[in-house]
Amino acid sequence: MKPPRFAYAAPATVEEALDALGADPEGTTLLAGGQSLVPMLNMRMAAPQVVVDLNGVAGLEDIAVDDGRLRLGAMVRQRALETDARVAERLPLVAEATAHIAHVAIRTRGTLGGSLTYADPSAELPAVVSALGATLRLRGRTGERAVPAAEFFLGPLMTAVEPGEILVGVDVEPPPAGSGWAFLEVARTHGAFALAGVAVVLHLDGGGGIDHAALALCGVGGAPYVATWIGDMAMGERPGDALFEQVARRVHDEVSPHEDGHATVDYRKRIARVLTERALRVAAERSNGTEHA
Repeated sequence: MKPPRFAYAAPATVEEALDALGADPEGTTLLAGGQSLVPMLNMRMAAPQVVVDLNGVAGLEDIAVDDGRLRLGAMVRQRALETDARVAERLPLVAEATAHIAHVAIRTRGTLGGSLTYADPSAELPAVVSALGATLRLRGRTGERAVPAAEFFLGPLMTAVEPGEILVGVDVEPPPAGSGWAFLEVARTHGAFALAGVAVVLHLDGGGGIDHAALALCGVGGAPYVATWIGDMAMGERPGDALFEQVARRVHDEVSPHEDGHATVDYRKRIARVLTERALRVAAERSNGTEHA
């Protein structure tokens, strides 16, 4: 099928992109990697009046380290997240999770910002930035504002981006040095959307107790499920089966997945429980470079 007719803009700067978007925000669509938008255009599921192509906008593909914090441009390709040495060193959870996205051909074109603003409930990167407590930078014609990941994802395909705004970057403070991490998911076939996925970060203090814990899931609700309670439950505890089973049971009880042709609610809840327990164990084994019973 062919897409409907639309006007095309190819700005070279963020300011030019905002000008193009500001003329008619409701009738304008931003093109990033195009892995979701182009099929929607071809199937006539989207019919914008104007498509603003961000691929030529200077600076949006940059990866930078600023006082230890990683600053990721919205147009950073998923393949770069998977392979960049700076990401692997400071945010190994991002690199590990990104490898689960579709296939290499898709990751070569797909972008960080495209995945985050599309906000598919099964997508890996929204859960990962939520687990890491990232800050998303949105720019409009009146300036730039920072939105915590916890406030960015509002529901299925819904975000805090306002009409006339563009996601320009994501800032992530790396977890404490020596943190363990894990991303696990279950999908019907390799490269398919996750039925459920789990992102975990754990750090142990000098005595072997947990002093930092973060947990987020995808595929189990309309937006990433973030276990805001895990710090209170795990703080000071030694990693082990009893604690991990307790955390996993609470995840099972609290997530609200949907049922579709791929999986039932009960199946997704059981996957969430099993993956949570396994991911916690992997993260603990990676914490501070040592393994724990």
